[in-house]
This record gives sequence, C-alpha cells and structure tokens, in this order.
Amino acid sequence: MPEPSRSGLSLPSPGSRRAVVVGAGSFGTAVAVLLARGGLRTTLQARTREQADVLSRERENAVYLPEVPLPRELRIEAVSAGLGRADYVFLGVPSVGLDEVIEGLEQAGAPQRAAFVSLAKGLVPPEGAAPTVMLRARFGARRVACVGGPAHAQEMVTAGAGLVAASTDERLAATLAQVFNRAGVVCELSNDPIGVELAGAAKNAAALAAGATERQGLNAAGAAAGHIFAEVWRWAEIQGARPESLIGLAGTGDLVATALAPQSRNRRAGELLADGVSAAEIPARIGQAIEALESVPLLARALDQADVEAPVTAALGRLIAGELPLDDWVGLVRTTVPPPARWRGPRPGFWRRLWARVRYALVRRS
Repeated sequence: MPEPSRSGLSLPSPGSRRAVVVGAGSFGTAVAVLLARGGLRTTLQARTREQADVLSRERENAVYLPEVPLPRELRIEAVSAGLGRADYVFLGVPSVGLDEVIEGLEQAGAPQRAAFVSLAKGLVPPEGAAPTVMLRARFGARRVACVGGPAHAQEMVTAGAGLVAASTDERLAATLAQVFNRAGVVCELSNDPIGVELAGAAKNAAALAAGATERQGLNAAGAAAGHIFAEVWRWAEIQGARPESLIGLAGTGDLVATALAPQSRNRRAGELLADGVSAAEIPARIGQAIEALESVPLLARALDQADVEAPVTAALGRLIAGELPLDDWVGLVRTTVPPPARWRGPRPGFWRRLWARVRYALVRRS
C-alpha cells in the first residue's frame, strides 16, 4: 500500500520495489547497504564475477568498505547479470567512465519504467557534462535523479550522513528521500539536480586545491577553495542552478566534511600533488579512483567554453597536468582578485552572461 511522504505525495511501498547499484566501490557498497535497510529489494553489482563471488562469500567488502557487514537480504552479482527487473538503477561508478555505462544501460535490459540515480561527484568526458544532463538527454528528466551531500561511506552506514536527493520529478526525489530516511539517514529533497551535481564537482575540486595548498598556509588553502566555488557557481548560474544548492549540504556541507576527513581521497590527492607525485601515480598510491583528478581538467575546459572567468580552476588543471609549479599555483591563489560585488543597477557583464546562457543552451541542443 502506498505510503504518504513528508511532501504529501503518496509514494510506493519500498518493499515492492527493486534497486540495482552498479559499482561495488566504497560509496556504491554503502548506498546498497542503506537501500537494503530502507526496504528496497536491493542488488549490488560488482565489476567482475570473481569480485561478486568474494563479496557473496565473505558478506563484507574488505577492500573498499571493511568491517561493515553486508545485509543478508542484499543480493550480490556481476554487472553482466543485467538490469532486467530494476525499478531504480543507482550508478556508483566514477564519472570518467560514466558515459560508457550510460550508453550500455538499455542494452543491459533496463526497463522503460526504471529511474536512474547518479552517485558521481564529477563530470563526464569529453565535454564535462553533469551526469544527470547525459541521463536526461537519453531517458527524460522524470526518470533521472542524483544524490549528493556529506557522505563518507564508512560513517554513513554506521552513524549517518546528510544526503540530498535531487530530481526535477518531485515524486522520484521524495521516494529516494523516504528510503534513505527509513534507513536512518537524513535526506533533503531538492529539485535542482544540476546545482547538486556541480556542488559535488566544486567540492571535489576545492578539496584537492586545499590539500595541495594547505602546507603553504591555511589562508591560501581557504582562498583556493573559495575561488573555485565562486567560479563554479558562475557556471552553475548559467545553467539555471540555484545558490542554495552550493551553499547547503551538497556544497559547503560536503566540503567541510571532506576538508576535515584525514581519509579524504581528494584532499590526500592534493597533498600528494604538493609532494611532487604525478597525477598518474596518485590513484595507485591511494588505492581508489580520485574523481577530482579527472573532473578538474574537464571543469576548467567547460568554464572556458562557457566564457566564465575561472583563473584558479584553470590553474588547478595545469597543476594536475604537471604544467604549473606548486609555488606558481600558490602565488596565483594568493593574488587572484574575485570579480567586484554588485552594488546598484545591472551587474556589469549582464549581456555577456545572458549571451553565455543562450549559447550554452544552443550547444546542448545541437
């Protein structure tokens, strides 16, 4: 029987619905655990049959989420099993490979009624599109959502998190929030998926920048993070995103959690860059994919194509590529002056920003 939600909508009972989480990394595994706790009939899909067999036998993801028992009711299989009976498909793969995954969803047997939920906090190559933009173009906005917010995987399944479920479809967002709430995790509803996704991308970039700059001074680290958020916001505004998405749980909330976490992959990657370790070596050093190393160059390119002035994000991309020495990066962060505040009347550059919005929309349609 349908259940009422806090928004007043009548929502489907979780036990009658099936979810598949594609990707058995730390966050994908943690989300699968929560979905099972929240009452969805959940399957976690690992990349290979061998990995699925290990998870099934040990009932623990010792590599990516150690010491967290996998619920008995959580089914585990390889991605080759397909998506034939899924009502909700959660995409827990790094954004750098998300385009190939999206291309294969229909071939994997995803039902026409299925909804697709992105868990990525990065951008999709080659153009640096937000994941929900690509999903929306293929499946329609009503079947697409994303999840953001401060959610370190280990803590999320043991002590909780502050999630954001975002979709332009209110019923889909409310259903996701209901499931997470039933699992004991606070989940905010949002109708701004682009804003939530770009907040996540900005957070990863800012955490990487802060990690690379912290030893040069906390003021410099804070300035680097602040500049990047401001630069991404100017791009998000062109796409119709709302400021509260970047200053709320999905943006600054997630940034603070990442900046404070010693185990943060993006912050640690920034520290390794400052030590002179190349970007190509860092994932092996940390043992997992580092979303910001892939998404920052895409972000810098997208900002440039949208005519958004973004000197700090562009410089971070050059630091990752090994084209900018650390001292020059820190010097640029310390001397960059943001655009002036708006005092009265139209903000300078109004027509330029309007044209940028129009051009961005035309490029997306072509």
